Amino acid sequence: MAGEEPIVSGMAGRYAGALFELALESKTVDAVKADLEKFAALIASSTDLARLVRSPVFGAGEQTRALSAVLERAGIAGLAAKFLKVIAANRRLFAVDDMIKAFRKLVARYKGEVTAEVTVAERLGDKHLDALKSALKTVTGGKSVDLNVKVDPAIIGGLVVKLGSRMVDTSLRTKLNAIKHAMKEAG
Repeated sequence: MAGEEPIVSGMAGRYAGALFELALESKTVDAVKADLEKFAALIASSTDLARLVRSPVFGAGEQTRALSAVLERAGIAGLAAKFLKVIAANRRLFAVDDMIKAFRKLVARYKGEVTAEVTVAERLGDKHLDALKSALKTVTGGKSVDLNVKVDPAIIGGLVVKLGSRMVDTSLRTKLNAIKHAMKEAG
């Protein structure tokens, strides 16, 4: 690892790196990743939880107490729960999204996976997700591809795929904007 460009940096990267090392030592990388994914989904689906996580108004004690209740109810335990409580106690809960992203990158590198950011207009079924993974696996030379799928109805249709530094945008919104721009140029 010496001499390699770090894939995570900053405060969030340091926390994610420490968690990753602990998860490796305890052989719980997959369990921790699953729990962090579950917590990220909870934040995305609950404005109250998002406010608790991001607002500086709540003290460390308040955040830790509320967080403990949320984690217990969600069934998040073990190393991931301890980690989340520590970052709440250290007043770093506001950066949990970046920490989770950094942890995902570390796990992907460790497993030889590539993560693709995919934006779609509506939720994809398993059949379509599998087809997309298969197509991306071919593009990456056979590497396993982990999909991070976001639903954004504003793209109207099609999809936007970001894989490393490459991006393919087949969204209907982009195509319509291109047509509108071409018509302005012609007019």
